Amino acid sequence: MFTWFWRSTLLLISLSAIGAAGVYFHLTKSMDIEGAKSFSVEAGMSGTKIGKQLAEEGWIVNPLLVRVALKLNPQWVPKVGKYQIEPGMSLLTALALFDSGKAIQYQVTLIEGKTTLEYLKAMAQKGNIKMTLMGESNLTIAKKLALSVNHAEGQFFANTYTYSEGDTDRSILLQANKKLEQLLVKYWQSHDKKLPYKNAQDALIMASIVEKETGAKVERPIIAGVFINRLNRKMRLQTDPTVIYGLGVSFDGNIRRKHLKQKTPYNTYRIHGLPPTPIANVGEDAIRAALNPKKTKALYFVARGDGTHIFSNTLKQHNAAVAKYQRFQRRKDYQSKPSQAQ
Repeated sequence: MFTWFWRSTLLLISLSAIGAAGVYFHLTKSMDIEGAKSFSVEAGMSGTKIGKQLAEEGWIVNPLLVRVALKLNPQWVPKVGKYQIEPGMSLLTALALFDSGKAIQYQVTLIEGKTTLEYLKAMAQKGNIKMTLMGESNLTIAKKLALSVNHAEGQFFANTYTYSEGDTDRSILLQANKKLEQLLVKYWQSHDKKLPYKNAQDALIMASIVEKETGAKVERPIIAGVFINRLNRKMRLQTDPTVIYGLGVSFDGNIRRKHLKQKTPYNTYRIHGLPPTPIANVGEDAIRAALNPKKTKALYFVARGDGTHIFSNTLKQHNAAVAKYQRFQRRKDYQSKPSQAQ
């Protein structure tokens, strides 16, 4: 009887060893996949569910292997995201990847001169960003993001941002706002104190107007200089992009004389000084131009039609330029902003 006891014990130990070896083999062998694949770890997904999905894909032989692996590595916590699974990866390697949070990265480009609403639309078009702010006003967005100002327009730096599948529009806009505030602080600290700005937000408003007036990098400091001259002389800015912004969804693409007379907080043909908020989001060149404008005597400018402008010191010179480039000799290929090549 004693002999049978030891024989039984030895058999159990042997079977356990064989079982453990089998489990170890399946945990460390390459998963059965051909070519790179993606796998999504969703919120609240348990090890059991991850194992079930991997088994259903045919990548592992038994869903319980995931539970075993996580028991052996209790510090591993699969993070939400979409992950790239490469040929040759073992189950242990894949689970370590899920724990690292190094999900597949995507990019969204937020373009200079676009509004916050247009940024939200660009993110929605990606199809893999969780939209939480679409349809909200700029006042509400500013509140929900806890911005330092009460209006969200123009508070997001134009740039390309990296995100993982399932990230929110909120998280991306917070990245963009943080970058904008860093740049504002940088240029505000060294700006000419004689500029007619009460604070950095005034400079940002100016930057947004410059951004909308020209896409030509070389012209931005000059245009900023023209508007500074007007502010210093207590002249109205009289810039069409602010009028258009104030019209909102009613603007049909053609600015008319009646629009210049319409009362809105953004109609710089009627108000003195800057509008109450930025009218678009900006890049670094526009911020730099607003806080480092070119010294010029010019008070006026008009589009040539090739995306650049003619600058004039006097109203007489300006009227002549308007007559030449807009009233009588407008080119067939006229455009208000430069082409990509410029």
